[in-house]
Amino acid sequence: MQRWRLLCDLLEEGVAVEPALATAPVDRRSVVSLFSRLRTGDGQANPLPWYVQLREMGDIVPAPWGGHLATSYALCHQVLRSRAWRVPDSAWRARQVDAARWKAPASRQMGGTLPMLNPPDHTRMRRSVGNVFDRHSLAQMKGSIERTVNRLLDRLDDELAFGTADFCALVSDELPVITIGEWLQLPPSDYPLLRSLTHDQVFTQELFPTRSQLALSDRATGQLREYFTALIRDRRRNPGTDPVSSWLAVWDDLEPDRAAADEAVFHLALFMVLAALETTAHVLSGAVRLLLEHPRQRDWLRTRPEHIPGAIDEVLRYDAPIHMISRVAPEDTVLAGVTVRENEMVQLMVGAAHHDPRQYADPELFDIRRRSPHLSFGGGIHFCLGNALARMEAECLLTALLQRFPGLRLAGAPLWASRVAFRRLITLPVARA
Repeated sequence: MQRWRLLCDLLEEGVAVEPALATAPVDRRSVVSLFSRLRTGDGQANPLPWYVQLREMGDIVPAPWGGHLATSYALCHQVLRSRAWRVPDSAWRARQVDAARWKAPASRQMGGTLPMLNPPDHTRMRRSVGNVFDRHSLAQMKGSIERTVNRLLDRLDDELAFGTADFCALVSDELPVITIGEWLQLPPSDYPLLRSLTHDQVFTQELFPTRSQLALSDRATGQLREYFTALIRDRRRNPGTDPVSSWLAVWDDLEPDRAAADEAVFHLALFMVLAALETTAHVLSGAVRLLLEHPRQRDWLRTRPEHIPGAIDEVLRYDAPIHMISRVAPEDTVLAGVTVRENEMVQLMVGAAHHDPRQYADPELFDIRRRSPHLSFGGGIHFCLGNALARMEAECLLTALLQRFPGLRLAGAPLWASRVAFRRLITLPVARA
């Protein structure tokens, strides 16, 4: 049995070992123990103590399942900004011996999406998209987003009249799927299905997907394939002004093989939905959670809405939607004094890096007036394509929420999904003061 599968089995069964002291040499047991706790709902509720332990193991830590973990801001920033480091594309996945992990349908499908392409494939795909969320496009979308926000907050207002309401279900899970669905001109009746499939599909991008999670991801992958294949077929028959129709026209010029052109557009549409739903929903729910946990900062921000963009950056720093990003060494490389072999994977622990005291003063302190860089949107050629859209959704939501619900409060402990890489609040109970 491969090391990765053995470790996943231990984690799935809840096997724990006593963590090593911070001063002890890094060993397999201490790393496995740390991640076994980090991936639980309780660990996700407050991952910062585990990140302290992880950083104390070193700037770069050998991973028991193979490869390394980078824990410092400087190393994560260096690798993300480098044009040499690669992403685990389809070719890399095909070379791995763990077929269940890397050759499963969900993994293969992700290997064709924009974030998992290396040049020259990435260059070609990225150019075909263009600057889809430029200022002009965002200005056109803003009015619709503001109307959606107010409609969702009306629903929240109605629910609060009866007591506690779940902010995730009513608002933060809804706004991203409505926004991207309207942009792609998808039927609103399809939004619940796409949201559900996205939640299941993301397991293939996790560090330790269990067998059951991989099965969920594979099933969601098949359904997403069917959905977007039918969508592309329809847009070929009835082209319009929507992005899918535009991408089809672009790829028909780039690719003489119509099946290949359709495949490229499929991966673009899939990527847009996967990227827009899961991560943006966390930015929205995370921002509201943190502001409600810090009422003095919330009240300060309410009277100074011009500082909302800066507050969103601090949310992205303090609790990024993705806490782990994968990169592959292009050749034998020395990183922080450690040799990383060609094609070895390095997991960039962005969640830990965002609390590195060498980069941030008082990193455990949430401070909306902090003006510091962060890595939440990646870096280099893979810098997040939809970052401006996610920011605008968050800004529209916070602007309206702070004015309409000055007395909103947390009404219970949030519930977190058991993950490592992708953060997800399952429920965020709120009530009036």
